[in-house]
Amino acid sequence: MLLRGQNLLGYRHYEDTVVDRFVAKSAENGMDVFRVFDALNDPRNLKQALEAVRRTGKHAQGTICYTTSPLHTVEKFVEMAARLKDWGCDSICIKDMAALLRPQPAYDLVRGIKEKCGDDTRVHVHVHSTTGVTMVSLMWAIEAGADVVDGSISSLSLGPGHNPTEAIVEMLEGTGFTTRLDKSRLLKIKEHFAKVRPRYAEFESKFLGVETEIFDSQIPGGMISNMESQLKQQGAGDRLKEVLAEVPRVRKDAGYPPLVTPSSQIVGTQAVFNVLMGRYKAMTGEFADLMLGYYGETIGPRDPGVIELAKAHAKKDLISIRPADLLKPEWEGLRTQALALEGCDASDEDVLTYAMFPQVAPKFLAARAEGPKNVSKKPAPSGAAPAAKGGNGAAAGKTPIAGPVNYKVTIGSKSHQVIVEPA
Repeated sequence: MLLRGQNLLGYRHYEDTVVDRFVAKSAENGMDVFRVFDALNDPRNLKQALEAVRRTGKHAQGTICYTTSPLHTVEKFVEMAARLKDWGCDSICIKDMAALLRPQPAYDLVRGIKEKCGDDTRVHVHVHSTTGVTMVSLMWAIEAGADVVDGSISSLSLGPGHNPTEAIVEMLEGTGFTTRLDKSRLLKIKEHFAKVRPRYAEFESKFLGVETEIFDSQIPGGMISNMESQLKQQGAGDRLKEVLAEVPRVRKDAGYPPLVTPSSQIVGTQAVFNVLMGRYKAMTGEFADLMLGYYGETIGPRDPGVIELAKAHAKKDLISIRPADLLKPEWEGLRTQALALEGCDASDEDVLTYAMFPQVAPKFLAARAEGPKNVSKKPAPSGAAPAAKGGNGAAAGKTPIAGPVNYKVTIGSKSHQVIVEPA
C-alpha cells in the first residue's frame, strides 16, 4: 500500500488515532507492505504511520521522495534514509514520481544508502518513464546494489507510467543479475492487458511520449493530466505551456517541495490560478496551508511576500510544530458523521472510508448494495462504417449498428445505464 504518512490516503493531516486505526484495519484486511512517504519529506509526518505499521508486524517501507532543486543533494537523501533505518524500517524506497532520477545520481544514492546503512539494507527503486532516461537509471541503481526495482507489464507501461517489466528482464541478460521471472508468463500477462486497456481509454492521459522538459518543470505525468483537465474545464486548454512554466516558480516560492501527492496537486492548481487570474490574485486554501507550514516543513525557505498573502487568505499564522499536533481527537466525530450516511454498516472500515473520501463515500455507501460498477467501455471496431443519413432500411443505404449503444433509463429518482450490443 502506498501510504501518505499523516495524510493516509487523503489530502489533509489526520489525527494520530485515525492513523493508527487505518493502518491496523488495513493490515487486518490483508495488507502486508506499507510504502510510507511524506510529500515534503518531513520525517515528523512519517513517524506515527511507520510506528503503526511496525505494531502490526507488517513490512514498513520508509520512503524518500526523490526530487531535484538547488537544495536537494544525494547526501541529504542518504541522511534521511539513515533516520528511517534507525526508526526500524524494513526497507528504504527511493520514489521518483516525475522520472527525474538520472543514472549517476541513481548510482550515488543507492551506493550511499548501502554504505551509510549497511549492505544488508534493502533498497527499492521506484521510477516512472516520462523523461525517457530512467531505464538506464534502473541499470545503474542495480549495479550500485539496489535489491528491488519497479516496472509494469509492457501493455500498461511507458508515458507517465513505468518502464516495461519485460524490457528490464531482457536488459539484465548476461549481466550477472537476474529477476527469476518467467518470460512466457509475462507474455500471457501482456496479451491479457493489451485487450483490457482499450476499454478504459477515456481515463488515460493523452501524455504518452517522452518529455525531457520535465527535468525543468519537475512535473509528474499524473500532475500534467490533472492540469490538462483543469484548464479544459475553464476553456483554456491551449494555455498548458504557460502553466508548465509557472509550476517551477510556484514551487520555488513554496520552498521547493517535491511534487508528489498532495503537494503536486496543490502547487499545480495554484499555477493554474496564477496563469488564469494573475500571480496569487487568487489562492487555494491548500496552497495557503502549504505556505504556512500546515503540511510540514520544506527544505527551503518560503517566499515572505507569499506567506503574508497566505496569512491574509487563511486568516491564521505560520507554524513550525508538527501539523498533526494541532489536531484534536476526531474518531468519534467521524464515526457519528459516517453513521448518519445511508448504507453505512457501522464498521470501522466504513468510517475510515468516509474519513478518507468524504465527498465520494456518501454515494458509494448508498449504492453499494447495487453491486460493483463497470466503468469500462467496449472500444468501437476499427474501420466501422458510419451510418448513412436519410431513408429507412438497408435499401436506403442504412448501415447496421457496429458497436454498443448506451442508453440512460430513468425510473422515478433512479437512473440506470443500459448497454445494447449488436448480436
